Amino acid sequence: MRLALGTAQFGMSYGIANQVGQITLSEAGEIIQFAYDHGIDFLDTAISYGESESCLGQVGIQDFKVVTKIPAIPPECNNITEWVGEQVTASMRRLGVKSLYGLLLHRSEDLLGSNGRLLYETLNKLKDAGQVQKLGVSIYSPCELDNIDNIYNIELVQAPFNILDQRLYLSGWLDRLEARNIEVHARSVFLQGLLLMEPYIRPCKFRRWEAFWSEWDEWIEQSGITPLAACIRFTFAFPQISKLIVGIDSRKQLQDILLASEGSPVEVPSWKSEINTDLLTPTNWAKLA
Repeated sequence: MRLALGTAQFGMSYGIANQVGQITLSEAGEIIQFAYDHGIDFLDTAISYGESESCLGQVGIQDFKVVTKIPAIPPECNNITEWVGEQVTASMRRLGVKSLYGLLLHRSEDLLGSNGRLLYETLNKLKDAGQVQKLGVSIYSPCELDNIDNIYNIELVQAPFNILDQRLYLSGWLDRLEARNIEVHARSVFLQGLLLMEPYIRPCKFRRWEAFWSEWDEWIEQSGITPLAACIRFTFAFPQISKLIVGIDSRKQLQDILLASEGSPVEVPSWKSEINTDLLTPTNWAKLA
């Protein structure tokens, strides 16, 4: 099963298309059980995802492989080894697990700072102790890998990848990661749900890319495929991607995703409209007027 369950919504209200807010504990339990019953045994979370880890721990996730992320190292941190150890210990305690499949840095640039080598050695000690199986980074752009790759050996990369944001592939990094046996997890497959919105629902601040939306809506109509199926099956067309992380607000959404993932991979046209990082990077959306 290539689908993995993203759990940001388990700990906070997350996503531009989220209309229900944070998932309740009982709903989380139903979703986790439904996911497991349908072959999904991979969970993605982060220390910074509000109550997500605690929620998962209360639900019980011993049968899942879990990837979590360490937040950016605070400027006032005087002992990185101790700080990282405390973060990971507390994370596993909240999750109720004895080990992690993956431990990622939420801010990859921390490896390039003055304490980068110490940080890397500290993470590897956790791996040597059996607390972590794979170490890696969560990135926003493939260019983050350019310098890291020359210095450190990483085993897992989580990156945005979708019908609009193909930078990981176009940069050549997707093939390079596969060649080096580095596992790749794709997130933002739906661009936080923006790609799934009906035209009349899209927020006004995205109208500056109206030329693209016209292309997108026309292609969806002509292809006879739903936006949901298009997003998933496009990403499935890249075998270099090990996991597709999907965020959901309900069990019904997960059921819809499972159904939409059935069928042959999808090829999309080369978009004629200009698309920049302001659209591709959700952290920039708050700045849009």
